[in-house]
Amino acid sequence: MNLPNKLTCLRMVMIPFFLFFMVVPEVLGVSASRIVCAVLFLLTALTDMLDGKIARKYNLITDFGKFMDPLADKLMVFGAMFGILVLTSADSGLDRELFSGVTASSLFMRVFAFCAFVIVFRELAVTSMRMVVSNADGIVIAANIFGKIKTVSQIIGITVMIIEPLFSDLLIASYVFLAVMVVTTLFSGFSYFKAYWPHINSNK
Repeated sequence: MNLPNKLTCLRMVMIPFFLFFMVVPEVLGVSASRIVCAVLFLLTALTDMLDGKIARKYNLITDFGKFMDPLADKLMVFGAMFGILVLTSADSGLDRELFSGVTASSLFMRVFAFCAFVIVFRELAVTSMRMVVSNADGIVIAANIFGKIKTVSQIIGITVMIIEPLFSDLLIASYVFLAVMVVTTLFSGFSYFKAYWPHINSNK
């Protein structure tokens, strides 16, 4: 259990904590819960950046890390997106009616739910491709620059969506970063499939 693996395990432990305050905001109040969630999420994301850098720099890459690190990453992002929906529905400060009975909160939840589906689909598709290619040809698909940009956009975007309702109920920045998340997620997914699709044999 080297340091990168310990950081990965720490990330797994921290996920339920920030998720708890997202799905049960009544404990601290919605506003305080948003601040606590944002801090815990950023600290969790920090372990994601540190464990990879340390593992590569000191050659501490292990099979445990190869399995747990991407799993922890997915749980962190998926958990945060699920929590954002709960937080948004619980925040009465987003109840401004925009048009025909549609409030700011309900509009954001509808757009967010669709975008979250796209992001989850991409993550699961790339993860599945990694498994198939690795089993078939022994190829390890490392994160490329587009994948790293995608991860950074998700971390920033999720943080903005947690914090912005404290300052504005129009959520303009949240919509902008949500769009950035979707674009970078799809583009990085396309780059992976373009590079490794030839290794997937439909006859096997």
